[in-house]
Parts: sequence; C-alpha cells; structure tokens
Amino acid sequence: METTKNEKLVKVYFEYFNSHNWKKMSEMYIETADFKDPSFGKGIVKQTRKQTEDKYAELNKIFPDLHDKIVQIYPSGENHIVVEFVSTGTAPDNSKLELPICTVFTIENGLITKDFTYFDNFEADTTKK
Repeated sequence: METTKNEKLVKVYFEYFNSHNWKKMSEMYIETADFKDPSFGKGIVKQTRKQTEDKYAELNKIFPDLHDKIVQIYPSGENHIVVEFVSTGTAPDNSKLELPICTVFTIENGLITKDFTYFDNFEADTTKK
C-alpha cells in the first residue's frame, strides 16, 4: 500500500519531536491551529506556533529524554490521519513516563490545522525505578 503525503508529513513531525526540534515541529502547523488536548482542559483551544513550541520546550525540561514511538498510522480520508503512539520519558526524580496517546491530525495544504490528542491525563504510568 502506498504511503500517503499525510503519512510522510506525520513521520517527519515525529522525527522533529524525537530530535526535540520544537521550532521545526511547530512550523508544521498553520499560524494558529486548533488543539484538543487533556492538558488544556475541555474543548478546543487555539494555539500559535510559538505557543506550541513553548509548550513542548517546557515539557522537554521535565522529561529531557522525551520520546514518541509510533505504534500505528491510520490514514482517514484526504485531510485526516490518526496516529497511535506511546510517549516515554524520565523525570529528574527518576520517575518514568509511559503514556499511550492517539492524535487525529487534520492536514490542509501540507500544514496541520487541527491536532486533537487523546490520552488519560490522570492515570499516566509514572513509576520510580
């Protein structure tokens, strides 16, 4: 099966994420995109590229080894792609994060316009090792 443009785009997105290149990653969004994310509370929140860059830079301070491993990519129509992945990291107190996440990206004209992310914000598996 042929890899779609949107699949290629999200693979590049996760490469930027895993190399902690927050500026390049944020430039994959339109100037102000719609986000749905448990960390923002309920509903849709508009975020600029700069706000997105800053959010992930802050998260990276908490988890310096922050990494996302793609489990599966599900193309959905012309403008949507669903990515199932696991986010991991180690906090300064040595607690480990392992969080299954699912994101629905809406992509128009080669840029992400919507990022609707779903994860359990309360039961993240953080264990001391």
